[in-house]
Amino acid sequence: MPELPEVQTVVNDLNEKIKGDVVVSFWSEWPKAIKNKTLKNFQKEIVGRQIFGVRRIGKNMFVDLSGGKTLYIHLKMTGHLLVKEQDTRNNNQTKLKTQNPNIKKENYFDDRVNQYIRHKWILKDKKNRLKTIEFSDMRKFAKIVLDDTEKINNLKEIKALGTDALSPEFTFQKFQEILERKPKGQIGIILMDQNLIAGIGNIYRSEILFEAEILPERRIEKITMPERKKLYAAIGKILKKAVKLRGTSDSDYRDTAGAPGGFQKVLKVYRRDKQACQKCGTIIQRKTLGQRSVFFCPKCQK
Repeated sequence: MPELPEVQTVVNDLNEKIKGDVVVSFWSEWPKAIKNKTLKNFQKEIVGRQIFGVRRIGKNMFVDLSGGKTLYIHLKMTGHLLVKEQDTRNNNQTKLKTQNPNIKKENYFDDRVNQYIRHKWILKDKKNRLKTIEFSDMRKFAKIVLDDTEKINNLKEIKALGTDALSPEFTFQKFQEILERKPKGQIGIILMDQNLIAGIGNIYRSEILFEAEILPERRIEKITMPERKKLYAAIGKILKKAVKLRGTSDSDYRDTAGAPGGFQKVLKVYRRDKQACQKCGTIIQRKTLGQRSVFFCPKCQK
């Protein structure tokens, strides 16, 4: 599932590529993804609206539209949003220039994403150029909701989210308050609890704890104040670096140009079990914690 850095990369791309555009039409082969409206009503309500901007809370994405409406999208396990320009000369789709210099241009929009297009928005920009947002979703788990902005913000699952891990509100004091709620809890589970801290998933949990030199099974009450400060700093450092590198393409993730991210090239422990730690040479281990695999160095982390 895309985590905070991957979703932030998509949000940044969308704000650059489609902000100010107007929705011309919408098509779907899987209307069940639209959770609160029929396909006909969804099409009727979204066509003609201008895109004011795109934002994020945790792993949840919001496209604010004219007329006080917001489109709420959750990519779930294998969702991708692909922005493609339309070549009006021959009606073929052309490929947008990628911001990622690490892949060749001819590899954009490969079969990994192109063969699973479930939904498509047709847009028109201020110069009357057409483009599409194509929603690829192999497993059909993704979620689409269109409603009044106020109602979207007050959805039960949105109101239940904890503080976003890269928001200004996520101060060290706030982090302390979160930890103190679960003194008996294991830090590796706390970091993944979206109702406490929104945005951190399995990849970045392992990388953050390695950076902070803390074992995932440590109880909150056993983590000292200096360790907590180091852990807080590690959260910001790892997530910001991952955003800068445009996310982690460990398996399915692709950006809006169909390009992989770059953070997988600098992973220290995630899925590096049975390999030597880059710091000390000890073999990286894997355990199951909170029904998910967590990766760590038994020597570097205490």
